[in-house]
Amino acid sequence: MVGVYDICARVQNGFRARLGRIAVPETKLNLSVSRVLYNQGFVSSVTRGTHLGPDATYTPTTNLNVAERRLWLSLKYYQDQPVLRKMSCISKPSRRITCSANQLQTLASGQPWNIIKGVIPGEIMIVSTTRGVVDIQEAVKLGLGGTLLARAG
Repeated sequence: MVGVYDICARVQNGFRARLGRIAVPETKLNLSVSRVLYNQGFVSSVTRGTHLGPDATYTPTTNLNVAERRLWLSLKYYQDQPVLRKMSCISKPSRRITCSANQLQTLASGQPWNIIKGVIPGEIMIVSTTRGVVDIQEAVKLGLGGTLLARAG
């Protein structure tokens, strides 16, 4: 089972190495986290492909090719500096951190809750809710609680 910590490490290492594109295993969780990073402007594109590179034409994922399927994230830089400076996990397999809608609102306003620091400007938190994986602002807008997955900024 690939966890959110895998995509956090791969994205952060890709930015540190100044790579143009990185590959992460194609899972539903990685696709959802990649979509949030794309919507927030931290990556410039997300495409499906194999371990060799992005697909030129659409290729469906089947049981026969699932092991070699990858998501290719194009990393974004501004004035030769990475747009995403740090991406770290909040919940771990040994310690899941769940929050109610009110607790997420406290975090989104920049105030700490429990052992979690509040969100600072230019940073996002990725939350797994009953309606999928969204950023903390979207979860507060929808009035949903959920599991804190990662923070990126």
